[in-house]
Amino acid sequence: MNALAATNRNFKLAARLLGLDSKLEQSLLIPFREIKVECTIPKDDGTLASFVGFRVQHDNARGPMKGGIRYHPEVDPDEVNALAQLMTWKTAVANIPYGGAKGGIGCSPSDLSISELERLTRVFTQKIHDLIGIHTDVPAPDMGTNPQTMAWILDEYSKFHGYSPAVVTGKPIDLGGSLGRDAATGRGALFATEALLNEHGKSIAGQRFVIQGFGNVGSWAAKLIHEQGGKVVAVSDITGAIKNEKGIDIESLFKHVKETRGVKGFHDAHPIDANSILVEDCDVLIPAALGGVINKDNANEIKAKYIIEAANHPTDPDADEILSKKGVTILPDIYANSGGVTVSYFEWVQNIQGFMWDEKKVNDELKTYMTRGFKDVKEMCKAHNCDLRMGAFTLGVNRVARATVLRGWEA
Repeated sequence: MNALAATNRNFKLAARLLGLDSKLEQSLLIPFREIKVECTIPKDDGTLASFVGFRVQHDNARGPMKGGIRYHPEVDPDEVNALAQLMTWKTAVANIPYGGAKGGIGCSPSDLSISELERLTRVFTQKIHDLIGIHTDVPAPDMGTNPQTMAWILDEYSKFHGYSPAVVTGKPIDLGGSLGRDAATGRGALFATEALLNEHGKSIAGQRFVIQGFGNVGSWAAKLIHEQGGKVVAVSDITGAIKNEKGIDIESLFKHVKETRGVKGFHDAHPIDANSILVEDCDVLIPAALGGVINKDNANEIKAKYIIEAANHPTDPDADEILSKKGVTILPDIYANSGGVTVSYFEWVQNIQGFMWDEKKVNDELKTYMTRGFKDVKEMCKAHNCDLRMGAFTLGVNRVARATVLRGWEA
């Protein structure tokens, strides 16, 4: 089942639990606007190249739409639609005043020079500048994009609308980016894990963790878990997978990754098959890479007691069912990885106020939001006698539905 079908299925189950009117259900599902643009740029060799850009704006009942822009050869309208919808529910679960959006350009960033990427970003911004905005739709970095991409969007947008730092988040600090934004998704996953373990009378210290993905999210999660006394026994990235039953020295691994650009070959752990990372023996499994990695083919072999979904849509519905029967507790992505968008919201607030926060304030506020979010999800689980995924979905869908009705937007 692809990401869009799985997201729609979860939404419909939540709508049924909430007893939503069918017309309201339909209006919540249909995106507010879908944009598709052609971006033609001169390449460094003088030839012209064309790329297709997308922006799906799903819902704005609770505030401006919010979501990343990804540069990837397989940017697909269905996937962008699913991720835009997920952002609507995620911002509602986090209880921040945003709706959901997502965008991307079908390109391979590694095949483009920095100047070509800049030209492509500026052309894309020219095509959509009148459809995004501080109080309309606020983009952020995603797969294949970074703070520099946001700086180009900010500069190009500002040519049309005046200097507007709040039009994007995930910017460089020098242009109004927030302290703590880099670590936010990984730190949010740590706070989410703490909240879940505390409920079961446990703490991070002493638990054994396996982390799939050692990019921005996975590496920060590993570092913070290590600092709290958790034992990271296996990690993987695009270069391979490594394991050390006694616990990996994460600080040494960071140095190794900086030098070699991957976990492969790390001296203090032995290599394992990257495909086996998800089924390694551990207490807590954190998928922090791609979607759809936990499926019916490997769900039965998973040994973790808890799964923290730091990636978007890592577990497909078939696997959900299998793991539920095994008694595995899954903390769903729309709550577990909401730390990034929450600190993006803090960045937006700082830009609008023109008053920047120190890093301690950012991290303290993030902990407050993540802890409160877990409590809210648990209350919905009790109210509807459902698991954490449905608890999060009913929480998010209910908040958006209420805002829609209050604004008089129901069909």
